[in-house]
Amino acid sequence: MTDKQVDVHSTDSGRPAKDRPWVMRTYAGHSTAAASNALYRKNLAKGQTGLSVAFDLPTQTGYDPDSPLSRGEVGKVGVPVPHLGEMRRLFEDIPLTEMNTSMTINATAMWLLAMYQVVAEEQNPEMAPSEVAHRLAGTTQNDIIKEYLSRGTYVFPPEHSLRLISDMIAYTVHEIPTWNPINICSYHLQEAGATPTQELAYALCTAIAVLDQVKASGQVSEEDFGKVVGRISFFVNAGVRFIEETCKMRAFVRLWDEITRERYGVEDEKMRRFRYGVQVNSLGLTEAQPENNVQRIVLEMLGVTLSKNARARAVQLPAWNEALGLPRPWDQQWSLRLQQVLAFESDLLEYDDIFDGSHVIEAKVAELVAGAKEEIDRVQAMGGAIAAVESGYMKQALVSAHAARRARIESGEEIIVGVNRFDTTEPSPLTANLDEAIMVADPQAEQAALDSVAQWKAQRDEAAVAEALAALAADAKTDKNLMPATLAAARAGATTGEWAGTLREVFGEFRAPTGVVGAVGVAEAGEELAAVRRRVKETGEELGGRLRLLVGKPGLDGHSNGAEQVAVRARDAGFEVIYQGIRLTPEQIVAAAVAEDVHCVGLSILSGSHMELVPDVLAGLREAGLEDVPVVVGGIIPESDGKRLVEQGVAAVYTPKDFGLTGIMDGIVEVIRTAHDLD
Repeated sequence: MTDKQVDVHSTDSGRPAKDRPWVMRTYAGHSTAAASNALYRKNLAKGQTGLSVAFDLPTQTGYDPDSPLSRGEVGKVGVPVPHLGEMRRLFEDIPLTEMNTSMTINATAMWLLAMYQVVAEEQNPEMAPSEVAHRLAGTTQNDIIKEYLSRGTYVFPPEHSLRLISDMIAYTVHEIPTWNPINICSYHLQEAGATPTQELAYALCTAIAVLDQVKASGQVSEEDFGKVVGRISFFVNAGVRFIEETCKMRAFVRLWDEITRERYGVEDEKMRRFRYGVQVNSLGLTEAQPENNVQRIVLEMLGVTLSKNARARAVQLPAWNEALGLPRPWDQQWSLRLQQVLAFESDLLEYDDIFDGSHVIEAKVAELVAGAKEEIDRVQAMGGAIAAVESGYMKQALVSAHAARRARIESGEEIIVGVNRFDTTEPSPLTANLDEAIMVADPQAEQAALDSVAQWKAQRDEAAVAEALAALAADAKTDKNLMPATLAAARAGATTGEWAGTLREVFGEFRAPTGVVGAVGVAEAGEELAAVRRRVKETGEELGGRLRLLVGKPGLDGHSNGAEQVAVRARDAGFEVIYQGIRLTPEQIVAAAVAEDVHCVGLSILSGSHMELVPDVLAGLREAGLEDVPVVVGGIIPESDGKRLVEQGVAAVYTPKDFGLTGIMDGIVEVIRTAHDLD
C-alpha cells in the first residue's frame, strides 16, 4: 500500500472526519541492494506509506566500492548503489510510478535521480519515457549548503554544486513535475548545534541562495517560477522541547510565506505553502538508559504533528537504539508503530489547529520570527549563504552554539534524564545482550559490491560509456543543463564513481572550513577544567613543550560535530590542537602525526568503519616509528568492538555515554603520561 492509497476517512457517526495522515517512512538501507529491497517490501507490508533511502558513504560522496577511499565504508550507513544494475535490484518488485520515495542524497543527487528515472522507465516499457517521468513522486534531498556546515558529504565547490542543484530543479519542473528536487535541510543544522533561530535562518538563507541561482540561470520562465517555489520542500529536525519546536514550525510557515511573496512575487497561496518532512532528533538519543529514548521520540513527534497549520507532510522516526548502533528491523517497526498509534488511535487528526488563538504560542512564534529575520539579514549582508559558508561564519556559529549546549549539559543546567540526572537504573532487558540489541552490517557486503562493480564493467559497452562521459564533461564546461548528459551516462552503464570523477576533473573539489578556529568554547572554567588545564601544562613541561593532540576523522564519515567539540574543548584545556577536517585517509593522519610531532592521536568515527580504519592508523604509526604515541577513539562503537580495539593497541574508547568532554580531556592526559612512564 502506498501513501496514495491510504483511506482514513471512514469514521463512526458523530465523530468528525479525520484529516489525511502524513506519509510514514523509516530511514532504511544497508549492506546490499537486495537486502535493502527485502527490507523495503517488508516495511511497506507493515503499513509504511513511503520509502526513505539511506545510501552508503561511497555512494553519497561519489566513489565506487573499489576506490581506496571506500575501504571499510561500503554498506555501513546505507545501501551501495554504484551502477544502474544495483538501482534495479534496490527497487525490484516495487512499482516506482506508484511510490513516494525520498532519497537522502546530496552531492550525487543528480546521478541517483537519473538512475531512478531509468529504472522506472525499464519497469514501464509500454509508456513513453516522458510519461513515466511525469508519474514519479518523491524527493531528492540535494541540499549541499548544509553538507558544508554539518554533514560533510559534499564533493564540489559551492558554485558548481549550486549549478547542479539549479539544473535538477529546472529539469524536474518541466519533466518530473510532482518531484521535489530539493529538500532544504535544517535537520543536520540542529544536529550540529543550531539554536531554533539559527535553524530557521540558515535553512531559509539556503532556500534564497537556491532560488536566486535558478532565477539567474534563465532555465525557468517567470510564468513557471511559482512552480519552482511550489516544489521546494524542507526537511527539519524536532527536538524534545516540543512546545518550542511547534512554534519553530509555525515560524517557518510564516517566514516562508513572506519570503516567497515579497522577494519572489509568488501570488498563488498554494505555491507558497511551507511543505516539509521531518526526522525527529537523533542527537538527543542516549546510550545510557536507552529505553528513555522512546518517550523522547514521541515528544519530538508531537512537535511536528500537533499544529495542523504547520504539520509535517512526511515523518520518519529514529529507533530507540540508534545511539548504540544500527537498528534492527524490529526497532524500525517500533518507530513506525509510534506514528500509527498517534495517527489512527488518537483524535489528533479530527480537529483544526489547537494552537490558534494561544497568546503563549503567538509570543514565542513572534520571538523566533524576529530573531530569524535578524540573522537572515546578517547572512544576506555578507553576500548570502555561499559567502557565509566560504568565510566560515555559519560553521563557526554552529560550533559555538554546540559547545554552549555541551557546557550546559556538563554543568547540569540542561538535564538529560539517565545521563546527568536520575542515572541510577535497574538492568534493562532491552540491552541485556548488547551484541544482539543492534544490527551488525553484513561483513560480506563490501566484497559483494566489489564483485558487482567488476561484473558490471565486464558486460557493458566501454565505448558507449566513454562517449557518454566525454559528453558529460563537455557539457559541464558550458552552461548546458547537465541532466540530459547524466541520464545518457546512466543508460550507457557508467558508475557512480565515474560520473562524479568526470565532474571532479571539470569542477575540482572543495574542503569546507572546520569552524574550530575562532569558535567560542567554555566561557568560564569550573574547577574540573581548571584542574585538567594544570595537568596539561605540567605534563607538557615534563615532556619539554606544549601537549599536542591530533584530532582525525578517517574514512568518508562527514559527521564532524563530535570531533569539533573535542577539538574546541582540548584547546580550552590547554592542548595545541591539530584538526584538518573530515575525510582523511589513515596515511594522511599518520603523516600529520609525524609532521606535527604529536603526543596523542584522537580518532572520531561514526560510520561503523572503526574496525577497518583504526587498525590501519595503528599500523601506520608503528611503521613511522610512533608506536609510543597513544591512540584514543570516539564514536558509535559497540562494546565488543571497543574491547577488540583496546586489544589491538588503542589506549581508550569513548562512546556517547561519555558525555563529559572535560573528563575525556583528563583521560587523554592520563594516556599520554602512561605512554611516557610519568607518575
